Amino acid sequence: MRALGAGTVYFDLNLKNRVGTPTKPTDPATMADRAQKLDAFAVQQTGCATPVVVFNELSGPGLVTPWSDTNAQYRANVLALIQNVAALGAHPVLLLPAPAYSGGDALAWWQQVSAVAEIVREVYVPATATWKQGPILGNRDLRNVYRNAVTNLTSIGIPPNKIGLMVSFATTKGFGGRNGLEPVSAWFQVAKWQSLALKQISAETGIASVWSWGWGRWSVGEQDAEKGHVACVWMWTRSPSLCDAPTQLGPAFNTPLTEGQLSVLTAGTQCLIGKRRVTNAAIAQLQLLTGDRETAYSALFERLVESSQSPVPTSAVLAAERGVILQSFGGSRAAYVNALQQANASVPVARGILGDQLRRARVQSTLPGGTPTAAEIQTFYESYPDLSARLITSTPQPSWLGSKAKGFAISQVAPDRVFTLKSGRAASLQTSEGVFRVKALDDALPLGAVPLRKATPAIAAALRGFERGEAFENWTVAKQRYVLNSAICARDDLPQPSAVDLTSYLPFLRLG
Repeated sequence: MRALGAGTVYFDLNLKNRVGTPTKPTDPATMADRAQKLDAFAVQQTGCATPVVVFNELSGPGLVTPWSDTNAQYRANVLALIQNVAALGAHPVLLLPAPAYSGGDALAWWQQVSAVAEIVREVYVPATATWKQGPILGNRDLRNVYRNAVTNLTSIGIPPNKIGLMVSFATTKGFGGRNGLEPVSAWFQVAKWQSLALKQISAETGIASVWSWGWGRWSVGEQDAEKGHVACVWMWTRSPSLCDAPTQLGPAFNTPLTEGQLSVLTAGTQCLIGKRRVTNAAIAQLQLLTGDRETAYSALFERLVESSQSPVPTSAVLAAERGVILQSFGGSRAAYVNALQQANASVPVARGILGDQLRRARVQSTLPGGTPTAAEIQTFYESYPDLSARLITSTPQPSWLGSKAKGFAISQVAPDRVFTLKSGRAASLQTSEGVFRVKALDDALPLGAVPLRKATPAIAAALRGFERGEAFENWTVAKQRYVLNSAICARDDLPQPSAVDLTSYLPFLRLG
């Protein structure tokens, strides 16, 4: 193999025979001599004066401190062996079968090991689990598993250039690898996805190496005739020059290298759902208003999902904008634009928020609001006696008036403008439900001063509105979670599904 140009490493399956176990460590006085013999043998076997020596594998990397005396000695033995081998010119690589615990004295131990050796985390995801998830979720899960394995080590101060990842192509069931996946073409696809995921994470993190094993047929469970083919897929995905998988496997092999991959994202795109996208520029613009990237990201994702379910025409948004300018800025567009600028917002941002409200109102009107009981109405009446209530007429009949032409409107439910009108005056109110011609028949009173029977329609309307509001939040979060299953987002940084009310940042945009 070396004559053909291959580089070889020495893979040591006998680490426990050299250093012992966490419950029965070897005599520490023997470590220097054992390292000397191991290095000499590795040099002879690899034909390299400074061989890569892979130690399989550290026992109990997740054991918490304080360690038992035997485990502390075991760890000291591993460190001494690796340090001695490194001093002789070899390049030690320590395999980890599980995440590293770094509390207490363990942190110093990891830092000492990484000073002289590369640490490679074994991450064995069964192919059956990945295939079941499909190309988007399967690839996302692989990337996150690999990414988290690297983060586990970098978070304790180990530099990426001292970290590697190892994957398995073993075929024994119940283990990471093929795990009985059928048909074999599915295994070929998962192998391709694994290679692509590792390419992505290597590029992101700058880790030192990627390892694979399981190609041999050393036991009954490993007698899989397809190992050679899947090895070709693995290498072809890394570089077509390594193996011609399409020719070897024929037309049944699915060759595209973009399905479920972050490579499909164009510059400036944070998240792609079908052909629709959330851009980093849009997030940054809205973040100027919210002061928080995650809030802006979630709000834009919510808008993208909801708008595909219930689009709002531009004409409706522009009408709402005119209503806001008239009602809150006396018709002065300049004052409106200035108020937006003072809040680090723009006209397009404001129009997006107005559209959100109109869309929410349309969706809420289709959701169940229930029928409040007499007890629930009584409880509301007794609990909020200080809310303002005002007798008005309205054309047409709004939901917040109990869908009646005349009655008491309640603050916090009806538009604020209802309570600033002079008695006897009428005005047109732009709301998320539409435009209403409202006339104030009397001054506002505390709700507790209005007879319950007269306030009942508005209270019932308020309770239905609250229930519809809660139903809307459940509806939109469910829709967003479903859409996330088909989303491809940069670095797999997904938005948090939620119902974001952006009018809290620009109260004068609230339509009521």
